[in-house]
Amino acid sequence: MINPFPASSTPAGLGYAMPAEWARHRATWLSWPHNLETWPTYLEIVREIWLRMVAALSPHEQVYLLVSDGAVKTEVTARLNVAKADMANVTLLEIPTVDVWMRDYGPTFVTRTDPDRPLAFNDWIFNGWGGKYKAYEEDETVARAIAELLQVPVFDHRLILEGGSIEVNGAGTCLTTEQCLLNRNRNPHLSRAQIEEFLKNSLGVRHVLWLGEGIVGDDTDGHIDDIARFVNPTTVACIIESDARDDNYRFLQANHERLQSARDQDGNKLNIVCLPCPAPVYYDGARLPASYANFYIANEVVLVPVFDDDNDKATLGILQECFPSRKIIGLRCNEVVAGLGALHCVTQQEPAVG
Repeated sequence: MINPFPASSTPAGLGYAMPAEWARHRATWLSWPHNLETWPTYLEIVREIWLRMVAALSPHEQVYLLVSDGAVKTEVTARLNVAKADMANVTLLEIPTVDVWMRDYGPTFVTRTDPDRPLAFNDWIFNGWGGKYKAYEEDETVARAIAELLQVPVFDHRLILEGGSIEVNGAGTCLTTEQCLLNRNRNPHLSRAQIEEFLKNSLGVRHVLWLGEGIVGDDTDGHIDDIARFVNPTTVACIIESDARDDNYRFLQANHERLQSARDQDGNKLNIVCLPCPAPVYYDGARLPASYANFYIANEVVLVPVFDDDNDKATLGILQECFPSRKIIGLRCNEVVAGLGALHCVTQQEPAVG
C-alpha cells in the first residue's frame, strides 16, 4: 500500500480528527489471548471473557479478532459459535501478536468529511510502555498489517505514544497525563508544548488537558483510561478513592481537583461524574490496576469491568445514567486485570464513515 499523503502532512492539516468513542463504530478490533507470561494461571478464564466480549459486541458492529494461525482460528471460531456470537459480524484474521493490548499498539483511527479517503489512522511508535517489555515491541508491526488489510492511508509518526494515554471528547479537547506523556522513557527530546502541538496535529484537537499521576499497579505510567474518561462532549467520569489511607487517594484527589478547575476547548467548565474505586485487587502479592474507568463504549452497549466488589452495582448504575441509550454490561475482570489491563486496554474502535 502506498501512503497517499506527503510525509510532512498532518491529520489536522488535511481535515482529519479522532472521533469520540461513543461516535458510531464500523468495527471493534481485538486480539485473542495466548500469552502465558501475561496470564500463567488465568488464561482460560480470560479467554472466556473475550468470548463474552465478542458475543456482546457482534450484534451491533463488526468485530475483528486477530489470531496467530489457522489452527487457532478454527478453535476460536468453534468457541464463538458456542458463545452465540453473531458470526455474520465476526472476522478472524491470521495476524500474529505478542499480546492483546490493541488499544496501545493498534491503529488510532481519524476521520474527515471529505469523501476522498474519509478514514485514515495514526501509527505511532510502540516501545513496550517505556522500554519495560522488550519482546512486546514486536507488536509495533500490527497496525501496519491492519492498514494493508483495510487499504487505508496511514500517518506514520516518529513519536512514542500508546492509544491508552489519550482520550478525546470529539469536540476539540484531548485529556492525558503528565506521568505518561512527559515521562523520560517516551520522548525525552520533546517539551510539554511540543507534545501538545503534536497531539493537536495528529488528533485534530484544539485543547489539551493534563492530569497528573495514574493509579498504583499501572505499568503504563499512568494511562488516562484508568483514571478519567469523557462520557459526552462536556462530561468527564473520573475515579475517586474514598479511603484516605489508600495509596491512590492523594493522586486521585489531585486529578479530581484539576478537572474541577479545567475548561474545555471553548472555555467552558466540565461536568464531573465520580466513579468509586473497587477494593484493592492483588495477584501474587502485587496490587493490580483495577479501575471502573477502563470501560469500552460501543454501538448500543458499554462494556464495564467489575471485580466482585460492593461498588460494582453502584458503578454500573452511574454509567447507565451517563449512557441512557446504551445497555451497560458488566464483565468480571479480576483475572483479566492480573495482566495489568482491562476492557478498554484490549479494544480499539474503528469509526463508521459516510
